[in-house]
Amino acid sequence: MGLKPDHWIRKMAREHGMIEPFEENQVRQGVVSYGLSSYGYDMRVSREFKIFTNVYSAVVDPKNFAPQSFVDFEGDVCIIPPNSFALARSIEYFRIPRGVLTICLGKSTYARCGQIVNVTPFEPEWEGHVTLEISNTTPLPARIYANEGIAQVLFFEGDEPCEVSYADKKGKYQGQRGVTPPKI
Repeated sequence: MGLKPDHWIRKMAREHGMIEPFEENQVRQGVVSYGLSSYGYDMRVSREFKIFTNVYSAVVDPKNFAPQSFVDFEGDVCIIPPNSFALARSIEYFRIPRGVLTICLGKSTYARCGQIVNVTPFEPEWEGHVTLEISNTTPLPARIYANEGIAQVLFFEGDEPCEVSYADKKGKYQGQRGVTPPKI
């Protein structure tokens, strides 16, 4: 399994729509950087957020998720309360090739401020907007800047294609658009 470089990512984005919209260069001036990097792609966070709230004393249960656990917010800056989290989504829509698996890691700019971005791997032939979990691990409110970088996606190509892809098994998050809470 090999990590894929910038020229492979660019070709797959241009010729196969692997990342849309696609930023060919690293955009850095005055923003948390985003776009193509040497061995990955720094995706952006959109303006749509679901901020965790405990107003209704709901229990967080992945098998019976209560929509009232979140407050919907749209804006250029999202404030995540202390020791809380928000769900968000990528601006980019991804289409992962059959022989590829991704790993996604939060940007160091946010990690150094105690903001941890958690994203599960994008499985072979998965497509959609990426749902991001952004945890504020600090005792202070934290700002997240929409339309700027949030996490880096690394693309790994297997030595041979898998027998069963995410599309083959009709995964429940296939083709997701917007911020997608847990499903069973």
